[in-house]
Amino acid sequence: MSLFFPFFSPFRPCFCKSYKIPVYPLCIYTHNSKNYRIPLTFRRFARIIKMYAFRQDSQMEEQNMRKYKKLFIFLAAALVLNIIMNFFGNRLAVEYYTMQSDTLAEPFRIVFVSDLHNCTYGGKENAGLWEKIQEQSPDIVLFGGDVIDMSGGTDKALHLMQTAAAQHPCAYSPGNHEFMRDDYEAFFADAELHLPVLMGNSCDIQANGQTIRICGVVDAVGYHRQLTQSCESLTGEEDFSLLLLHQPEQLETVTAESAGLEKHFDLVLSGHAHGGQWIVPELLPQGVYAPDQGIFPAFTNGQRESGDTTQIVSRGLAKPPRMLLFPRICNRPELSVIDIVPA
Repeated sequence: MSLFFPFFSPFRPCFCKSYKIPVYPLCIYTHNSKNYRIPLTFRRFARIIKMYAFRQDSQMEEQNMRKYKKLFIFLAAALVLNIIMNFFGNRLAVEYYTMQSDTLAEPFRIVFVSDLHNCTYGGKENAGLWEKIQEQSPDIVLFGGDVIDMSGGTDKALHLMQTAAAQHPCAYSPGNHEFMRDDYEAFFADAELHLPVLMGNSCDIQANGQTIRICGVVDAVGYHRQLTQSCESLTGEEDFSLLLLHQPEQLETVTAESAGLEKHFDLVLSGHAHGGQWIVPELLPQGVYAPDQGIFPAFTNGQRESGDTTQIVSRGLAKPPRMLLFPRICNRPELSVIDIVPA
């Protein structure tokens, strides 16, 4: 039976030549496989509707399958691309910086670990990261803010800090993620067993017979008193002064605070911005987005000067699970190595 729609015959009674069936006006007819008109019984009508519906369902199912196939191919390609970007984009990079100081007689080297977020490089005990730190032969190891994440464990970060403090002079200043946790006080207490925790206070570290005064500020705006205390700790007796300032966009606040003082910070080390997350070389070297700076941030990585103060901003080491959906692009995790040499 054909799939053509039935129709009404307007003709007078006659006989179908093939089947000798009487034909009546306004009676519903259809065609068989040989294209002969035959009366449409209920059974034939039901069969036509069933076949037509099946054909429509088949067509719709085929269209849906094509859509699902395209969607599957797109998602599979996106997943493969994501895996590739995470694999190559999360490889540790060592970045070297150099600054001159006219107050030093001997050079010294700092390794700066920023925005670790309790992540690991080379096993649970961060063996790969620790090996890279040791290869640099640092005089001082400094830990910037967000060494732990707003959720999850703290053991990996604590183990690295403990290991580093056992072999090198160290200091640590927290960031915003530490204060997002309910257990931040307990974490600070554990960290203080191994190294100074700087939040408005300072510590002196000896490097090649020279006094390096290190201060730390969590937030120069929200915790402005910490910045004031840090600036007041600069007495001029130190050979070199350094500030761990988590948020890089607050450099102007720091220079403004120390403008009326005889002494300023020689070096400011920052993180927080994660390098702008997605970097487009030459076009967007500072990335696409950074916390507290928004879209197209001003400064998320590298070295810059502000008066007599040098600022170095690390891209950080963050690669928490939530970043799997937004992987680093042209923005590898950074271990910063800073050489301070006499002018």
